[in-house]
Amino acid sequence: AGAETVKRAVQLDVACRFQESLVCYQEGIDLLLQVVKATTDEAKKHRYRQKISEYMTRAEDIKKHIEKEKQDGKYHKQIRIEENATGFGYEKLFGEYLTEIVSEVWVEDPYIRQVHQASRYLLYNFLRFCEMLIKGPCKVKTIHLLTSYDEGSGRSQQMTALEEIKQSLSNYGVTLNIDFSSSIHDREIRFNNGWMIKIGRGLDYFKKPQGRFSIGYCDFDLRPCHETTVDVFHTKHTKKM
Repeated sequence: AGAETVKRAVQLDVACRFQESLVCYQEGIDLLLQVVKATTDEAKKHRYRQKISEYMTRAEDIKKHIEKEKQDGKYHKQIRIEENATGFGYEKLFGEYLTEIVSEVWVEDPYIRQVHQASRYLLYNFLRFCEMLIKGPCKVKTIHLLTSYDEGSGRSQQMTALEEIKQSLSNYGVTLNIDFSSSIHDREIRFNNGWMIKIGRGLDYFKKPQGRFSIGYCDFDLRPCHETTVDVFHTKHTKKM
């Protein structure tokens, strides 16, 4: 298993998929170290240790390369969420980027609305996202939301729900600024530590739960997802809306 994992790491390395390659190198090294412990043949141990040393050196080089890309504002990581995949709750997707210095967040999503439609839970999804920010290690003080107005009678319910979220956030010392645009089409989330995440489906990449008492209704990690792509960038300066 260790040899196969390292082989995959090398393939990803050659393809310049460095972030994925680094993960495979690290996993492969851990597996090979277990093999070394279980091997009594000293010659084999020596060969394994040589290979492990080579892979560790390459992994460190990749780490430095990724860090330089971040510093230069050129970092790009892509995550492909497969149809019906689970384990992609907001904490899993955003957690590693919510460092302690994050104090301001920008959410641009045209469909934070339609709570009245059975097929849509976007206002609840946004609420879950806000809850994640409050629970995280970051000290978020301001959230900027840019979305579009709901249509027809849904607008009143949208405004009521957003105002309720705004008031609730204020109890935790967080200010929610809400703006509307009729031409918005991009979906992205930005943090003031330089991270920017673009999700093809925005915050709405979860499938409708089978029922209010079905597994995955409350825990998004257990909720099946729609197929979508997540692109993560790092920039020196986060633009403001």
